[in-house]
Amino acid sequence: MSLYDDAVRVLKEYEGPDAQQDELRGVYLEHLAAHPDGMYKPCGAGHVTGSALVVDPVGGRVLLTLHKKLGIWLQMGGHCEPGDTTLAGAAMREAVEESGIAAGLTLVEGGPVRLDRHPIPAPCNWHLDVQYAVLAPAGAEAEISDESLDLRWFPYAEVAAVADTSVVRLLEATRARLGA
Repeated sequence: MSLYDDAVRVLKEYEGPDAQQDELRGVYLEHLAAHPDGMYKPCGAGHVTGSALVVDPVGGRVLLTLHKKLGIWLQMGGHCEPGDTTLAGAAMREAVEESGIAAGLTLVEGGPVRLDRHPIPAPCNWHLDVQYAVLAPAGAEAEISDESLDLRWFPYAEVAAVADTSVVRLLEATRARLGA
């Protein structure tokens, strides 16, 4: 199965918690149907990305990266690469690369937690982000990568003060999935 096929399957199976998420799922599927290259950065109409919110439920904290180009605190994530075979794998790869936590990360079961479509500068225009959640082992220590200006653990209660609403919604959906 190709990454494209996996993305279509994942999106068809995704059950959003509300009408807005269901509508976004339709937008993503329409995009992929119209753009067979829609998984990768060169697609000028936009492309699917995979991201992962790294959480430490025992410590009640979330790991965020200060994005090098945007200068805002975000979850780990980015572009799909030719070697990726699944969206979940792409999100996990990004989580490991950007968090520096080489061992012990585990994907939260149940598939994507949220979808988030956001504009980016031309020529790409849109990121169609498929957002997962990843559990970090208790006490995990992160190591900053070249892709970040900073990397920091934030208590759940502080996320709204440092991150945009898309990250806050992702954290809320992740905590709901975890029953926390």
